[in-house]
Amino acid sequence: MWPTHWPTVARDIAEAVDAAIAAARSSDAAALTEAAANLAEAPAEQVRVVLAAVVRELLETLHPDGLTGEDVQDVLGRCTRAAAVWLPAADVDAFVSVLTGALGVTEIEENPRTPEHAVEAAILVIADLSTTAGASATDYLRRALDEIARAETVEMP
Repeated sequence: MWPTHWPTVARDIAEAVDAAIAAARSSDAAALTEAAANLAEAPAEQVRVVLAAVVRELLETLHPDGLTGEDVQDVLGRCTRAAAVWLPAADVDAFVSVLTGALGVTEIEENPRTPEHAVEAAILVIADLSTTAGASATDYLRRALDEIARAETVEMP
């Protein structure tokens, strides 16, 4: 399913994110926890960059004329209410960190209470935004990984 020219780490991240999104969409807490654990085995910075890129592009898709604070509040509210039903350990601070981190406002490290829940929160945000956009999260994931690979191969002058 994933391009064979991608490094193993990129394919592993893509597979784990894809599994996590499927778990989130089916409200399967055990599968989400397992997929998040698989992502924890990958390089944390690479996972963070991929997830942030997907969240950012989905936000841009849904709000092509610009994102307001109210738009961010809507996403935060939808995600936290939906997660509270089936994932009681969901952390509101983690959702805030994911959204502000994807927008370049803060880094996850600035909120030390949330790193352990940030991956799950990012997956839940991606599942919500891709459903709201009526788009395939897989397409966004593929573009994010392709763009990261392209950026890493560009030589700086």
